[in-house]
Amino acid sequence: MLTIPGVVVGPALRLIRANRAFVSEAGARRRIRERTLRPASYGPPRTLRSDVRVDVERFGEWPVYTVSPTRRPAIAGVVYAHGGGWVGEIAPQHWTLAATIAAETGAVVTLPIYPLVPYGTAAVAQNGVVELVRRSIERHGPTVLAGDSAGGQIALSAALRLRDEGVVLPMTTLLSPALDLTWSNPRIPLVQPSDPWLATPGGRVFAEHWRGDLDITDPTVSPLFGDFAGLGPLTLLSGTRDVLNPDAELLVDRAEAAGVTVDYHEGTGQFHVWALLPTRVGHAATQTIVHSVTRGLR
Repeated sequence: MLTIPGVVVGPALRLIRANRAFVSEAGARRRIRERTLRPASYGPPRTLRSDVRVDVERFGEWPVYTVSPTRRPAIAGVVYAHGGGWVGEIAPQHWTLAATIAAETGAVVTLPIYPLVPYGTAAVAQNGVVELVRRSIERHGPTVLAGDSAGGQIALSAALRLRDEGVVLPMTTLLSPALDLTWSNPRIPLVQPSDPWLATPGGRVFAEHWRGDLDITDPTVSPLFGDFAGLGPLTLLSGTRDVLNPDAELLVDRAEAAGVTVDYHEGTGQFHVWALLPTRVGHAATQTIVHSVTRGLR
């Protein structure tokens, strides 16, 4: 397993200007135009771990992949919404995480390739993920919903919608989720200097596209504004060098006040979606996600 020193992550992110789509409105608009003209590949890497199998089918207009364990019986399901700022396609790190979850939990992991900005909206993504969860329950049994970053926003909004429709999930697992697309938390400017990945100006541009016809505070768009009463258990991972961290702490407070069981893992000094990074603490955070899924499927 590749492992790099954690101390190189921050300088490397700054060197490659990982935040260039977020630090300005112009940068966000350039990223949208780039992705519109040259869509990124979404297929799996040529090689994943040998104890999983990847299949693909159409779900309406979406390509939907499944990653299934091959050395143990498939006992349950996971629907995973990948991150990418609503404009970025699924990345190799997401595939690696999905394969790890499938192999180590025995769950069939469903990976939807949902439409991105400027074509996709929060409502479209939520609708599709809700239906995929229902299908996973029918096909595979107990199902956990999970997602990172923008996918965390989709996952939590879908969990709230499913709760409203009478389906309480056994676990919803969120890695560095986007929760409030107003980007108005007063603590964000305090965290911003330490975050080499995300920033408010570009985030607001992406949010304006993603909300579609809905108000920015609609829980479909910004699930932090939802009513959490009756929601199933949550596992939440958030790093302190992530501008989304202040909203993650608010989610913990609001969900627990509503009687929701929350297993919160705050990564001190860690970056956005650090469980996807090949560092020692990243590998440990991946195992936290695997354990969360396992608890939800027992």
